[in-house]
Amino acid sequence: MWRYIGRKLFVYLLTFVIAVTINWMIPRFMPGDPVRSMLNRASISDPEALERMTTYYETVFGLDTPLYQQYFNFWAGLFRGELGVSSMLYPQPVLDIILRSLPYTLALLLPAILLSWIVGNRFGAFAARNKVLDNTVLPVGYILTATPYMWLALLLAWSMGIVLGWFPASGGYSFSLIPEFSWLFISDLISHWFLPFMSLFIVALGGWAIGMRNMIIYELEADYSNYLQALGAPRRLIRRYAFRNAMLPQITGLAVQLGTVIAGALLTEIVFNYPGLGTLILSALNNRDFFVLQGVFLFVVVGVLIANFIIDIIYVLIDPRTRVQMTGGGA
Repeated sequence: MWRYIGRKLFVYLLTFVIAVTINWMIPRFMPGDPVRSMLNRASISDPEALERMTTYYETVFGLDTPLYQQYFNFWAGLFRGELGVSSMLYPQPVLDIILRSLPYTLALLLPAILLSWIVGNRFGAFAARNKVLDNTVLPVGYILTATPYMWLALLLAWSMGIVLGWFPASGGYSFSLIPEFSWLFISDLISHWFLPFMSLFIVALGGWAIGMRNMIIYELEADYSNYLQALGAPRRLIRRYAFRNAMLPQITGLAVQLGTVIAGALLTEIVFNYPGLGTLILSALNNRDFFVLQGVFLFVVVGVLIANFIIDIIYVLIDPRTRVQMTGGGA
């Protein structure tokens, strides 16, 4: 078990180094200059003053050194817990800006991922043994899982936010309120959270329902199910074993789908102007602030890797066959 964890840690560490390197490279090869963009917003008309300020801020942001030196400086700052300073919100640290937006993104992602996975698997398992439900869940599930996150977000914002007016169509909370621990602010926060959450939940739900439905049918037709049925085992017991075995690919699928769901969450936040990491990425792109961009992408990469590592460990704990293979007892 420890050897398995050690191998996984090595693979994830190598993946982290490669991903962070790509994350550092992409913004620097984007068109535009963060210093020029920042000074253009200041509307400086004197060319000499503009040149002096450009030189000053390039030194502040460490852009006056060769690329390889910037790369090593980035890793040195990363080990110190420093992600640099934002050019669009100078002189605020990038880490502080990200930590203000991160709770909004987590409030969308965690409930959407967990609830869609749990409800979708239960619904798909029930549909596999109910013909009436199966005739409806399959086509509806295919439609939902093929729906782009952004398109559904736009549809919900237009229908339930603008036409019906049931929920706010944008923002994280009303501008007339001050963030505080009160029922008025919490209820307003939930009302702004509901539509972005539903756009993520509905799309993910269809995929999990279809996957579980197909896996249950496959397991019920497997040799062990037929053998148990021939021995006179109760149908409920056979379905219980089928559900347990069908859950294993769904757990693996959860690790695979994490990146897709996170990307969908970032796009959904942009549609609803929700103050999470997605909206922060859009602002950083518009202002050529690649310090914030690489900081946000770093958080996304670390989050996906940690979640996948946890899922790998859970898979080993719930599947005895993997533990047998680790100890050399398997065929």
